[in-house]
Order: sequence, then structure tokens, then C-alpha cells
Amino acid sequence: MEGDDCNFPPDLSDNHSQRGSVASSATLSRDVLVYLYGDSAVHLSLEGLGSVSVQDLGHSVREALQIPESVQDAFAFWLCSPLLELQLKMRHQPYKLCRQWQDLLYRFTDASEEDISQDEPYLQYRRNVLYPKAKETQIDDEGVLRLLQEEAKSNILSGRYPCDPEHWMALGALTLALEEGTSLDDQQVTTTIREKKLSSFLPAHVVMGSGGFLSTLRGKSSRHAELEQKLLEEYRKIRSSAGTSPEPRQLLHQYLSMCHMLPFYGCAFFCGEIDKPAQGILHRGKRKAVNVGICLKGVYVMDVKEKHVLLGLHFNELSWDHSYPEEEGDSHILWLEFDGEEDGTPVNKLLKIYSKQAELMSGFIEFCVELRSASEGGAAGDAGLSQQLDEREAGRQSSVVCSRVDSLNTIDYVDNGKEIKRLKPKRAASFFTRQATAPSYSAVQVTESLEQG
Repeated sequence: MEGDDCNFPPDLSDNHSQRGSVASSATLSRDVLVYLYGDSAVHLSLEGLGSVSVQDLGHSVREALQIPESVQDAFAFWLCSPLLELQLKMRHQPYKLCRQWQDLLYRFTDASEEDISQDEPYLQYRRNVLYPKAKETQIDDEGVLRLLQEEAKSNILSGRYPCDPEHWMALGALTLALEEGTSLDDQQVTTTIREKKLSSFLPAHVVMGSGGFLSTLRGKSSRHAELEQKLLEEYRKIRSSAGTSPEPRQLLHQYLSMCHMLPFYGCAFFCGEIDKPAQGILHRGKRKAVNVGICLKGVYVMDVKEKHVLLGLHFNELSWDHSYPEEEGDSHILWLEFDGEEDGTPVNKLLKIYSKQAELMSGFIEFCVELRSASEGGAAGDAGLSQQLDEREAGRQSSVVCSRVDSLNTIDYVDNGKEIKRLKPKRAASFFTRQATAPSYSAVQVTESLEQG
């Protein structure tokens, strides 16, 4: 979904406070900066900037970046700030949308009035969330590959894309090879890592480690030395296999191929919270922050703090809906329903995701389902890409990309004829009628409130 149909939440790991807003640029001059990942930007001078559309901007940016016409759909314009991210449609006029920015923040975020009053969006050119991974694998233009790699690297380093140690270490070594070449000796590698800092190559949460302040201070030196050594070992593999210096295009393909294996690559991300499992009276009512990634393949719920997947569902594995607050103080809720077991009994599981963006997520799921149905070829290609990861991680439940359903606080129920109750032996019908495929059973009529699991 784009524009007025769907809006995307922030990447809070980046500090963009120094970036000029579109609104201020338009009021002061004809100039506008279109930002790219990697802290670079395209400087444009346009007449009538206040009424310029995304389509008009697209021609100018693609010309400046030399984007081939064949892959122009791989990118889109986004209005972004630390509080909200919004992918724009071709007909949208960024300056006019900036004037509505505070209204969007009040509607779709829980930010304070002070934060909203100080927030200003900037214009960014980045990956189109609706562009299929299968088509992306066919891209061979080095400039385009670099744009995609910079964005993927940012998501890896910020932890938005969770991945296992062997993956983020290999990606870090590829980043080093892309930036410094493949012919550095061991001493040069170590010097470069220390000059640029580990956080330029590895996810921030890995570099920082876990534990309290004192334990972090005590363990920082030894942990960094270990990470430097492992990064050096991965770089040696690239150096030894490279032979003669490989083309940057080859390394870019390697980097992106690894990222394509992540099932949530290219997702639109939304902010939300879920209930924590009850652990005694004192722990009831607490919630944990999650990122909800939605793409053409499915839905992924990720733990913001622990940087791992809690739940991953293909569209044919779920039903969904959203509900509005009934009373003041209530939350917007996205409901995800999926098959599960409780004490060996097949049940339906309901996960509640509390978010002001619940309606947006529900609409975006529906849009992706319809788009996927209309382009089965692209969907099949994406499924083939991710199947390799699914097979490789099937026996590794410790992998950060594997679902952790047992750690979720869900509502479990089955159909008992007239009403929904928990943990009865008969298989449940779907609580929701909204599904990616037509259900093979009829919807249940709810006659009493569901019981919290």
C-alpha cells in the first residue's frame, strides 16, 4: 500500500535530525534534497516545487542517478522522520503532504504533542516495498545494486533485519571488501576495522552486547577483540576465493543474495506491542514492543529488544482482522489467527497486536494478498528464494528467523458447537472471515467473549 492508503513506522536507529525538511526547502527556494541510504543525497532545482508531483521528481532523480528504465519500479519516494515513514504514490505532491504531517502523526503514532510539534519529514528515494524479490535478483546494474545494498546494510546494522551470527559476520566482511577492496593484508584489515569501528560492519546490538553497565565495560575489550578476529577470518575467505580482484558487482550480488534469503527482506515495518506471557500476578498486563513486517509473502512479528522473529506466517496460514477502540483508553488491535497446538490438541491461536497502525496493517495485508493473487509468477519466484532458508533453518529452532510460538501470549480456542471455548477436542473453525484463500470450513459465530490464554 502507498500514500493515503498505507503509512509505515520509523526506523528509530538512525538520527536524521540534521536533514532538511521538504517543507522548509520548498518555502525557501526552488531546491530540494532527495536523500539516499548511506548519507548521500540528490540535489534538485525545480520550478514550482510546491506543486511538483512524485512522478515529476522521479524523472529528475532517475536521470541524476542513471537508473535504467527497466528497473525504475524497484524504487519509490518516501516521506520519513524519526516518527513515521510513508511511501508515496506517483500522483502525490510531497510539499502538500508535509503540511498534513502533524495530522498523520496524531492519527498513526503515540508520539507526544511536543515530539509531534518538532518533527519534520524529509524526502527519501529507496526500495519500493511492493517490488518482488524475484525481479530484484535479475538486476545487474552496479549503481542500482549499490543503492539496494546500502539500504539492506542499514537494516542489518540497525537490527531491523534480524539474522544469525554466521550471516551478519559474513555480511560484515562483504561490507569491508566492498568499501576497501579484497587485497588488504591482515594488519590492514585490523587497522581499518578499528578506524571505522565495528559498528560500521556489524549490528549495533552485537557490538554493544548485553548485560548491565559494569559488565559491559568489563567485557567490551575482549568481546570487541573476538568480533574483530572473526571478521578478519571471514574477510580472509573472501580474499582467498577472490583470486584476482572481483568486480564490485560480484560482491554486491553476494551481499544481496544473502539478504534475499531472509524471509522478511523488503518488508514494510509497523510498530506495535503484544502481551507478555503471564508470570504470576505481578507480571500481568505488561507488553513488549514488536516490529511487524509485511511483504508480498506474509507477516512477521519481531521482538524489538531481542532482535528475533516471534511469529512468521505465510498468507495462506493466517486469517486477520482489526478492531477499533470501544472506549477511551482502549487500543487499536490487529488480530492474527493461525493453527497451533496446546497439550497435543489442535487449536486456533489468536495473537493481539496493539497499534495505532492496526488499520493500516490490515489494509496492507489485504492489498498484498490481492496483488500476490494477480501475479502468481512473481509470488512463486519469491517462494522459491525463501524456501532454501526455510529448509536450512527447519532443524535449528535457535535461529533468530524461526518462529517462537511457545513464547507468545495467545488466545487458544476450538469450536464447541454453539460457542467458542478454550482447548476442546473438536477442531476450530476460523474466528475471522478474512483469509488469503477461501476457508474450507464455515466461520464461527461468537456468542461469548474469548478467554485470555
